[in-house]
Amino acid sequence: MNVTTPANGSADRRAATLVMACLGVFVAYLPVTTVAVSLPAIQSALGATTAQLSWVQDAFVLPMAAFILTAGVVGDVHGRKKVFQAGLLFSAAGAAVALSAQSVQTLWIGQALAGLGAATLLPTTLALISHAVPDHRERGKFIGLWATSLMAALAVGPIVAGVILDHVAWRWIYLLAIPVSLLATVFAARLLTDSRAPYERRLDWPGQISATVAVTALVYGVIEGGADSFTAPKVLTALAVAVVAGVAFVLAERRSDSPMLDLALFRSPAFTATTLVAMIAFLALIGFFFLLSLYFGMVQQLDTLQAGRRMLVVTACAILVGGPVGRLMHRVSARVLITGGLVVVSASLFSLTGVGADTSFVSLAWRLAPLGLGMGAVMTPMTATAVASVPHHLAGMAAAGNNAFRQLGGALGPAVLGALLTTRALDSFPAHLAHAGVTGAAGQRLATAADQGGLGAVAGLDLGADTGRVMGALGEAFLDGLRLCLTVAGSLTLLAALVAVVLLRRPGSAGAGHTQVAASGGAADAASVKVVEV
Repeated sequence: MNVTTPANGSADRRAATLVMACLGVFVAYLPVTTVAVSLPAIQSALGATTAQLSWVQDAFVLPMAAFILTAGVVGDVHGRKKVFQAGLLFSAAGAAVALSAQSVQTLWIGQALAGLGAATLLPTTLALISHAVPDHRERGKFIGLWATSLMAALAVGPIVAGVILDHVAWRWIYLLAIPVSLLATVFAARLLTDSRAPYERRLDWPGQISATVAVTALVYGVIEGGADSFTAPKVLTALAVAVVAGVAFVLAERRSDSPMLDLALFRSPAFTATTLVAMIAFLALIGFFFLLSLYFGMVQQLDTLQAGRRMLVVTACAILVGGPVGRLMHRVSARVLITGGLVVVSASLFSLTGVGADTSFVSLAWRLAPLGLGMGAVMTPMTATAVASVPHHLAGMAAAGNNAFRQLGGALGPAVLGALLTTRALDSFPAHLAHAGVTGAAGQRLATAADQGGLGAVAGLDLGADTGRVMGALGEAFLDGLRLCLTVAGSLTLLAALVAVVLLRRPGSAGAGHTQVAASGGAADAASVKVVEV
């Protein structure tokens, strides 16, 4: 097998790899906040329910979680450069479909294609960096810049969406991704050196099919359970399918001689810790961004640009600390950085339970800024530790596995927190209507409309003279749900911090508490791994 040697790569080649990897992860994450702040506009234009809005987010995140592992294997087998270019093309195609969407169902298709592109880009970009920069100390700096590019995409998204929605229809938020993806594809052909895994791998179809079914059924069950009832037959069936498919995935990976995700990687406490932290933290954080966009639109009645400026506080602070944290990794253990960052995030989420309909920008900013600082402190060491916790030739699999669980958490975030928000808000809405003086047949009509179509359906009704009182009750009901979700999200990030404290016990030579999984170099022995303390 013709495999290039990363140690012989020139500085120019490493720089080119870094630029393309950063551009790739930027394209992959651009739709996350771009779409998040546009959800109120999308809901108004397409008449979508809260559950349908959750699927707008999850139609993107689900393919990321379901196909990241496969993308990593395909890159190892057929060449990471080719897979990187394919990911860019999928992203462009998804943006094009969403740009032309006239219904929420078509938008789901576009989001799914873009999510498939992101699933292809995320493990490939990290594998390209790992291949080009084998030294873990230097690689930490590169991964720091990679993580900064990810946060930059989250920062740019709301501003781009806000400017566009001030002038044209919501669908034009997808335009930017098309030329950027196509230009990056062209430049990648010239700048990137192809690489493959230094041992024989092949596609693991039983693992891929069972993983896809498990992830899809789980997220579907959570979303539909929140929208309907967790005792509904379709929900119970979906959750049962998720459990069975999850067990089938574990059995398939244990028996495969070329597993998509070698379960022996979890013998490394560092890999296990960063994977669990990634999943739990992203469940809380991506769910939070989903709720924050609804808060700005439904409660504070802000336009998209105003909402984008407020969300920029989070991402700008994350970018601000991303670079310094990458350099600190050689002096401060990942255990300290990750745990400290998560505690700061949790404190920020708990402080946000005090916001109301009239909370000022300044009052909101001092609560959001620590959230961004904490995220920036966590992202780089979390990713670098996952990659450094395994031998160089397993870096692609480790990156893919870490990203897969991260995106699974990201997919569950809007679903879980959206379900909690809807349930709590609908329960309290009638009481807030009564407190506002909207009672009798009018109050019953509004409560029924909310039960059937969600809180957004109420905002779309002709409320006449009761508009002010009803919207006030609607905002208070939403805030009840938001406070519950923020409490849950803050508790989840504290749980992630506890995981980091327990499992990241030793500072290693890579600047992170970890053990490494060592594998013998031959193709026949590639699946046989053991844990070695550093």
